[in-house]
Amino acid sequence: MRSCRRRWLLGAGLVLVVLLLALTGASFYMLSYSLSPNPQRATENERMLREAEQTYPEIVPWIDSLRRAKALRDTFVVMPTGERHHAFFVYGRRPTSRTAVLVHGYHDCAMRMIQLGYVYHHLLGYNILLPDLHAHGQSEGDAVQMGWKDRLDVLRWTAIADSLFGAYNQRRALSDSAASVKGAMPSEVGSTRMVVHGVSMGAATTMSLSGEATPSYVRGFVEDCGYTSVWDEFTYELKEQFGLPSFPLMWSTSMLCDLRYGWSFGEASPLRQVAKCRKPMLFIHGMDDDYVPTRMVYPLYEAKRGAKMLYLAPGSRHAVSYRDHPKEYVAHVRAFCKKYVE
Repeated sequence: MRSCRRRWLLGAGLVLVVLLLALTGASFYMLSYSLSPNPQRATENERMLREAEQTYPEIVPWIDSLRRAKALRDTFVVMPTGERHHAFFVYGRRPTSRTAVLVHGYHDCAMRMIQLGYVYHHLLGYNILLPDLHAHGQSEGDAVQMGWKDRLDVLRWTAIADSLFGAYNQRRALSDSAASVKGAMPSEVGSTRMVVHGVSMGAATTMSLSGEATPSYVRGFVEDCGYTSVWDEFTYELKEQFGLPSFPLMWSTSMLCDLRYGWSFGEASPLRQVAKCRKPMLFIHGMDDDYVPTRMVYPLYEAKRGAKMLYLAPGSRHAVSYRDHPKEYVAHVRAFCKKYVE
């Protein structure tokens, strides 16, 4: 009897060990699958620029003009972590304080936002800055951060943009030795008035930033197809791609992420951050989005207190609302910026 009991306990113990090993292996796999950087990321900006020119032919003359004038420039900065991060920037056609920081999505890079750079720079007359997020493009980093720690990097980029474009405006104003620059009112020169606009994971980054204390020159935020939280998005993808429930894999992988990278899926919540935001925000989402499901925009919009706007793009899937509805998209961005940023 006693030996039978021992065999049963030994068997149960072995089964438990096998299950724990399987769960650990699955957690490492999920973390690597979700957060590993694109191995080709160093050359992605070139490829994505070519793709953008094919997808948005209207931007080609503008890009050509930037190339001729050598107006599309690079900058590298060292983040507090010691990592070297990269961004592109373009001064406005005329000296202006209006500035847009444009934040790309998952496994993308700065040039994935070039069509929105066209909107802000060419159509609205803004300075633009397009950063490569941590572990994307030409920025250093060992793992994708899903917009959570990226919020602090983008906060740093807003300060760099303010200094970069504010100093340029002041130099131009002095060189023209006048109170105003030709084609710009005096209020256009000096400290910036800034909007942060993100798409997909960049939208999650933007919303996560919005819940932090941001400088007065950051006037508003635009989020396009962002998720409510990393937990919600990964749970959705786990079911859609692998047909698996959230328990226990989400719990174990989140704990592993916290141990390795210092953040958990539960804490990475744009929804909680939006609830703390006191600056205006424009929410955009494709009505047929099945990657970050459209239903996520509604609790985000409801959580935001104060000034807000919402644009739902009919028939659009994930991150293609501008491609599908350029006039309507620009009209909503223009109206939001005119009311709250400028």
